[in-house]
Amino acid sequence: QVEFVESGGGLVQPGGSLRLSCTAFGSTVDRDPLGWFRQAPGKEREGVACISGVDGSTGYGDSVKGRFTISRDNVKNAWYLQMNSLQLEDTAVYYCYVAGYWGKGTLVTVSS
Repeated sequence: QVEFVESGGGLVQPGGSLRLSCTAFGSTVDRDPLGWFRQAPGKEREGVACISGVDGSTGYGDSVKGRFTISRDNVKNAWYLQMNSLQLEDTAVYYCYVAGYWGKGTLVTVSS
């Protein structure tokens, strides 16, 4: 059983930045691929970013490429999502994910 502590969500104006954090407890995730997903109101959950547990390579959804950056800290058993140039369409609940386990989500609202 893996549990998570997620943080960093909130209200931000368009063009602003937020940094999401996710720390896993109950299992060491240093060798696992880690991910961030999001679900906007009325839409399906979609993948945002992922990072390999082998070589640290990353992947991003087309809508966030060049604006979001995923990173990990294996010492802290944590991973992060730096979100820059936020847009109205980025409003969603963001979930961290590892090995079949989901965080409870943190709400990001982009609004003027």
